[in-house]
Amino acid sequence: MEIKEALRSLLQEMILPEFEQMRSEHAVLGERLNSVDKRLADINMHLVEQSRRIDETNKRIDTVRDELVTMVGETNKRIDRLYEVIVRREEHVVVKADLGNLERRVEELERRVAA
Repeated sequence: MEIKEALRSLLQEMILPEFEQMRSEHAVLGERLNSVDKRLADINMHLVEQSRRIDETNKRIDTVRDELVTMVGETNKRIDRLYEVIVRREEHVVVKADLGNLERRVEELERRVAA
């Protein structure tokens, strides 16, 4: 029995310290794993928040784009009306000049007929 006890004692002296070291390393690794897991959860929450903010920004961009499209459409309508007014004014000037020429020709013809 003494050999058995001696062998057991020897094995305990050799193996138990290594088991204790492995247990402490296991505990450290567990703590690290928990720490990494918490950091990943924090990063995930941050990414979700960033995604939400990006979605809100995209909605604001879409709203501004719609407003700008409306404003450009209104501006184009105003430009079209202004063009029509300018064309009418130019036509008015031309018609006025033509009318002046016609009045002179009528006066000239009336003078010829009277003479």
